[in-house]
Amino acid sequence: MGRPILLKEIGASSRRLRRVLEAILSCVRGADLNCGSLLATAEYGRAVSLNILFIKWKSMGDVVFTLPAIGMLRANFPDAKITYFTLVEYEPIAAAFSQVDEVLALDRGIYKRKNFVAMGRTTRELLRRLRRGHFSMVIDSQCYTETAALAWFTRAPQRWGFQLGRRLRRWAYTHSLPRPDDYHPVDANLKLLAQFGLKPVFADNEIRLPAKSREDACAFLAQHGLGAAGKTVFIQPFTSAWHKNWPLENFLAVADDCRSKGVRVIFGGGPKERELLQPAIAAGFPVCAGLPLVTVAGIVNQATLVLGGDTGLLHLAAAMGRHVLMLFKPYGPGSTGPYGHPDWIIPPPEGGRVQDIPIKGVTEAIDRVMLAQ
Repeated sequence: MGRPILLKEIGASSRRLRRVLEAILSCVRGADLNCGSLLATAEYGRAVSLNILFIKWKSMGDVVFTLPAIGMLRANFPDAKITYFTLVEYEPIAAAFSQVDEVLALDRGIYKRKNFVAMGRTTRELLRRLRRGHFSMVIDSQCYTETAALAWFTRAPQRWGFQLGRRLRRWAYTHSLPRPDDYHPVDANLKLLAQFGLKPVFADNEIRLPAKSREDACAFLAQHGLGAAGKTVFIQPFTSAWHKNWPLENFLAVADDCRSKGVRVIFGGGPKERELLQPAIAAGFPVCAGLPLVTVAGIVNQATLVLGGDTGLLHLAAAMGRHVLMLFKPYGPGSTGPYGHPDWIIPPPEGGRVQDIPIKGVTEAIDRVMLAQ
């Protein structure tokens, strides 16, 4: 072996390399037990070309909640390549994150259809892509058994994730943190990054919709005789769980009240909900249920106000800078209301359910928002 290089032999022109080596040696000597802080220093990130994989499979709202974390990664590692690994149905959202370089999307429907040839081919291609990605860091915000195993399979030297109970999946990570269920998901993701050394600084991580999204949104509005001018309320009446839903007839009553005041109303929903929205169609309201997510996002982005329950589209609207009114019953610390805007929540009466929220309270809240525009 050759003579080891001493730090004092590194000249002034290599101060950056000197600081990196000092950090490495401090970790080796045990002086810095938090080895995540080594990787998290901006100096290390600039000296080494980082290739980061961020995993969040579902759901829409939870993918949106990772937006600040991606901004924090970019601010700490401005020259890194950031790949976002999600499910194919949420690919348009991740692709709209301004600080994401590449999106890796998985179609889990292939596994549900039980086509074993397609399953084998998809799995083989995915594993090859992960191994050949040569990732230096993996952040698993999903922490499913599958995502933990895939994080481990990358062989990335740094693999961070949440520890859920005593499940063995935590052994897939080099650094794990008990998931703080009393934190809003946005803050939980940020805590994971900060716990292992990243600085709480943020890059501007906007949601930037593609031009086609705006074009298709304008085409939808024109088709229904709605120009670009005018105040608009977008109503998303359905959520993923019945107990979070406000009755559709209540939304229709609110829509009628808006229309009587000259405010335009559009109803949204998923492909399976178009049939449920027949009463809205019969009442003469435009319905965009079933359109591609990126088109719906474009329509939402042109609305003055977005109204609905605790659903991913409302969180996406808030992330795009739209004013949101969420019919929601907070359940304590960690409640998934609009991040940073508790005043945008319309709660039920004390001890009541979402279904008990009075129509008058909603119409009055809408009036206040419209008056302020």
